[in-house]
Amino acid sequence: MEANDKTERIIEARLKLKRRFEEKMAQTPSMTDATPRGSGPVNRHGMPTVPVGQTVTTKWPVLDLGYQPNIPLDKWQLAIDGEVNHPVRLKWDDLMALPQTEDTSDFHCVTTWSRLNIPWVGVRLIDLAALVDPKGSATHIMCYGYDGYSTNVSLEEALKPDVLLVHTADGEPLPREHGGPLRMITPQLYAWKGSKWIKRIEFLPQNKLGFWEERGYSDTAYPWRNDRYA
Repeated sequence: MEANDKTERIIEARLKLKRRFEEKMAQTPSMTDATPRGSGPVNRHGMPTVPVGQTVTTKWPVLDLGYQPNIPLDKWQLAIDGEVNHPVRLKWDDLMALPQTEDTSDFHCVTTWSRLNIPWVGVRLIDLAALVDPKGSATHIMCYGYDGYSTNVSLEEALKPDVLLVHTADGEPLPREHGGPLRMITPQLYAWKGSKWIKRIEFLPQNKLGFWEERGYSDTAYPWRNDRYA
């Protein structure tokens, strides 16, 4: 009964967030760009399947900052805090007790490769947001990894239904080299906007640049606009 009540609370809060941000979500470039740059049939959200400058690969190249943290599940934690009414610190079992989502989406790396139709399992970012109840002042999130990485995402992008914190890819536990046990994915943005080895999500009252954004990468990262660098 308690688990059902928790799920109902998350659903109610998710719908409230959706209503709050759905107009902004609907106006984002990956949903409404009248002249998207790319090739192939339209994808799940109406853009060309392969964004401009990308090459499709079946391999999954490994990119990181030179350090791949090894976090045992019994030591892993995710903090969600900042401009929220109910900050939380989740352990692995807490995460797995939340509603789990299966989704298939594409992965576009700024280094010009795309991997298509990856089956994922994880928790929607909007469900985690529903858990902590962002304040009306919140506009962005900053995601932090166990490797010292950080990246910022606006809430109208972060709350889209295909933005997940994933623990499973291709039917297998997410490999360590790809950010396991948990990473964020942002299918409508370049993939650097999804932190690997994620350990903290901070809700912000204003925008703030992350690791690569401070080093000349685009703040917005729209693949169908070739929006790679500032």
